[in-house]
Amino acid sequence: MEKGEHKEKKDHQEEEDEEQNKKGEQLSRKYSYASVSSADLNDEEDGGEDEDDEEKRSVLLGPQVPLKDQLEMDKDDESLRRWKEQLLGSVDLSNVGEDPDPEVQILDLTILTPERPNLVLPIPFKRDTKGYAFGLKDGSRYRLKFSFVVSNNIVSGLRYTNTVWKTGVRVENTKVMLGTFSPQKEPYTYELEEETTPSGLFARGSYSARTKFVDDDGKCYLDMSYYFEIRKDWPSTV
Repeated sequence: MEKGEHKEKKDHQEEEDEEQNKKGEQLSRKYSYASVSSADLNDEEDGGEDEDDEEKRSVLLGPQVPLKDQLEMDKDDESLRRWKEQLLGSVDLSNVGEDPDPEVQILDLTILTPERPNLVLPIPFKRDTKGYAFGLKDGSRYRLKFSFVVSNNIVSGLRYTNTVWKTGVRVENTKVMLGTFSPQKEPYTYELEEETTPSGLFARGSYSARTKFVDDDGKCYLDMSYYFEIRKDWPSTV
C-alpha cells in the first residue's frame, strides 16, 4: 500500500514539473539560438564560428510577447509566479514598453590592470591622433569589464565576441556567453577573465579588432570595429 502511494505521489510530481516547464516556454523567443557556455565557446577550433554556423543552431520555440503580458500570464499559478519573480527580480514596469523586443545599450569598456589606474572608454570609442582607440603595454596583465543597460524585455543568451587581427592575420577569436538579463535601470557589469598581452618587439604595433554583442535570437546590439596599439610602455594620456 505504501509503495502504491509513493508511486502516485511521484507521478503527480512529474506531471506538475512537466506542466511548469511548458508554461516557462512562454518567456522564450520565437526564433532562438541554443545557449552555450563560455567554456564550450572557447573550446572551438581557432577558425571559430561564422554566421552560417549560427543558422544551423536555430530552434523553434514559443512566441515572443511583451514583458507586461508575460507577467500577466498564469498569474493565478503560484509556482509559476514565484519562478517569474526569481527570474525578473524587481522590474519597474513603468520603464517596460509594449514592444516585445529587448533593448541592450553597451555603455563603456574598462581596462583593469594592476600596473596603472583603470582606463574607462565610453562606447563608441574615441580615437587618438594616430587612430587608435586605446593602447596596451606588451607583456602586461589586464582584464576587460563592460557595463550595459537592458530595457523593455528580457534579453536571452547575450554573448560577447571579439576578433583581433595583426597585419591581416587573425590572432585572437574570443567568444563568451554572458547570460540572460531582465530589464532594470541600473547598468549591469561583466568582467572577463584575466589575459596577458603578447610581449617582445614583434608583438608591438597596430592591431585591428571587431567586437559584437548578440543575443540568442541573433539580434546584434553592438558591432564595432576599431584599432588599438601594443606598445613598450603604457600611454601617458588617454
